[in-house]
Amino acid sequence: MPSNYWRVRVVPEVGSTQDELKNELVSNGDCVVAEFQSAGRARLDRKFDSAPNVALLFSFYIKPGRGSQWGWIPLIAGMSVAQTLNEVTSSESFATKWPNDVLSSSGKVAGILCERFGEGIIVGIGVNVSTQVEELPVDTATSVFIETGIELNRNDLLAALLQNFQTLFDKWETGEDLTPKYRALSATIGEPVRVLLPNSATIEGVAIGVSAEGELILESGDLINVGDVVHLR
Repeated sequence: MPSNYWRVRVVPEVGSTQDELKNELVSNGDCVVAEFQSAGRARLDRKFDSAPNVALLFSFYIKPGRGSQWGWIPLIAGMSVAQTLNEVTSSESFATKWPNDVLSSSGKVAGILCERFGEGIIVGIGVNVSTQVEELPVDTATSVFIETGIELNRNDLLAALLQNFQTLFDKWETGEDLTPKYRALSATIGEPVRVLLPNSATIEGVAIGVSAEGELILESGDLINVGDVVHLR
């Protein structure tokens, strides 16, 4: 990152933190955090729902200096979330699902949305922190509290997560190969998967790695750059 700090602004409610940044003259490192999103968005124009005051909902803007391979940005974001949650809960409960979800043993705990904007990328992250079972929007979701019984301070979590993202991002910017770390945090690599492609076709195979562009590599040699992944085991 060109700067060693983040400029964080907290708002009680927005439509979405992604759109809030788009409506500003954003600079590298700008970050918006919301207690509640009335129109939170996820990948492929889906909704991201959360009850007020129980999730960490934020978006930040970065301008990568590296000219290509931006497909790694959502992977870095997912790594930073999984790594941070494992650190603050002293566990190994959390792992990434390609390309941009974070899972625990019983469901999805966080989602990530990356959108190109201007000369950079807006990274949106939503983490179910203290969400109770009755507050979950779908039965495939879970929260840090449900999984671990730990009540995290969202301010502390945000600071740790941004720091971990910046550390990983800086390594990627200087050309360091993050593949070994990604593999260690991945719940997808090594698993049989079914991928629903944008044209509604599906492809099945064993995920064996990620490419230099962040694509999912299947054992068949197929490279997946966009799609919904279902773990088959």
